[in-house]
Amino acid sequence: MPSATLPPELQQIAREAARTTRPAPPRTATIKGLGHYLPDEIVPNGVIAERIGVDDHWIVKRTGIHARRRAAANEGTNDLAVFAARRALQDAGTDARDLDYVIVATMSPDEITPNAAPRVAHALGAERAAAFDIGAACTGFLAGLAQAAALIEVGRAERILLIGAEKLTRITDFDDKKTGMLFGDGAGAVVLGPSDSDAGIGPIDLTADGGLGDTIVANPQDPYIRMDGISTFKIAIKRLSESTIFATAAAGLELDDIDLFVYHQANARILKAVGERLELDPAKVADYIAQLGNTSAASIPLTLSLSREDGRLRAGHKVLVAAIGAGFTWGAGVMEWTGS
Repeated sequence: MPSATLPPELQQIAREAARTTRPAPPRTATIKGLGHYLPDEIVPNGVIAERIGVDDHWIVKRTGIHARRRAAANEGTNDLAVFAARRALQDAGTDARDLDYVIVATMSPDEITPNAAPRVAHALGAERAAAFDIGAACTGFLAGLAQAAALIEVGRAERILLIGAEKLTRITDFDDKKTGMLFGDGAGAVVLGPSDSDAGIGPIDLTADGGLGDTIVANPQDPYIRMDGISTFKIAIKRLSESTIFATAAAGLELDDIDLFVYHQANARILKAVGERLELDPAKVADYIAQLGNTSAASIPLTLSLSREDGRLRAGHKVLVAAIGAGFTWGAGVMEWTGS
């Protein structure tokens, strides 16, 4: 879709992005390895529908979700992260001992402290890696990608393991009609390093508005995720559309130049609404939410990994990644997939 045919407000965002100039980094970061892990248990809608007094069709119509994965009782967020990380390391041909950083994006850690990343790094044998968590809810992986790419671009790191991992069923109230059907468990991981060319991860633009923080909340008094679904739906469509336009224009591209749109898999209706507003080719919009549900920070790396398995993600493809999450936090970026 050419910028000239966008709604006026999005045309203005495209113009602003095109005027944005950033100095080129000393080198380009790219994804060297990719992997994911999903728990064995599949929870179909019927189990949840009965608890909240609806049927399977009601859930599918509102969310596009048919089932989700649930981690075993003895399987924590750290375990999911380790499983996905091992696959990504193997895919990259990288030894954990060579990692400079291990970064975990999660909103469902096993412990308040320590963070997940040091535990995961220890389990992997990443003996010399710095390790820390990123908390930006469903935008966590994208925020981590921006940080990891920047470290590599300026030469402060050579190999970084970035993981998005969630055991959201632990903080889901399955009797809540607004949220009980939404969330699932899983993990995805990438290994980043310097690119052999200019192809790789481009600028990633992140934004936040804490004034919207009450829209999605979990707190010590009520540890389950509570959500104003109608407000979240409207905000998500608006911000994901704007971020998509900004990131694409900032990369000097048109929407038609993007081969694959990888959005945070929050709700199939949101994906469809963004696609319709931007007139995207549905075949280019990755949609795996039907069998996974919302996996928050794990969503984007899971989708990348599944897209590659399905042959939809190939070397040379231009990929837009975008997310929005509690906070509110949101953003997008464009990368050229170099293959792994």
